[in-house]
Amino acid sequence: MAYELPPLPYDYAALEPHIDAETMHLHHDKHHQAYITNVNAALANHPDLAAKSVDDLLRDLNKVPEDVRTVVRNNGGGHSNHTAFWNLMGPTGSSGVGGPPSGAIAEQIAKDFGDFDTFKKTFNETTAKQFGAGWGWLVLQDGKLKVITTANQDSPLSQGLYPILGNDVWEHAYYLKYQNKRPDYLAAWWNVVNWVEVNKRFAVAKG
Repeated sequence: MAYELPPLPYDYAALEPHIDAETMHLHHDKHHQAYITNVNAALANHPDLAAKSVDDLLRDLNKVPEDVRTVVRNNGGGHSNHTAFWNLMGPTGSSGVGGPPSGAIAEQIAKDFGDFDTFKKTFNETTAKQFGAGWGWLVLQDGKLKVITTANQDSPLSQGLYPILGNDVWEHAYYLKYQNKRPDYLAAWWNVVNWVEVNKRFAVAKG
């Protein structure tokens, strides 16, 4: 069954002024749709693979035939990463969105990073240094939270890691508003982080 573009869980302008509506239109309707179109085309002659979730394919890329593996890695990764990304953000000013976290993820951040500000600084500095296109992620590894980056649309799932929090630092995610100022985008993005969703994903990561 072909993958489909999931609707945004909020209005295109809901993340203003931190992420502008025009960027959200292009990012969701054009970029994310392109990844889905490409991975669907690649899997058209592999109905057994197309029947699986894209996350399952990414978890075991070695089982994906070589002729379509790169397309699945890049475009399937783009579909998976962006599907998580939209849900990891929420309308500005909504309950549980922006500000410091609460719940289990807040306790784990305090345990592993000392405090939220230190975690935020680590995440921003690590992600700002990602060369070219890529993502910054928060994952749970050996029972401890860790900030990692991946290039292009590579997914932590392919490393056996479940993304708890992630930010897209491809230029299409921020260039209209922030131009080449990636650190400014990273700083503003915390205002729209959906901590309710982060806590849900943290629970999944813990198993």
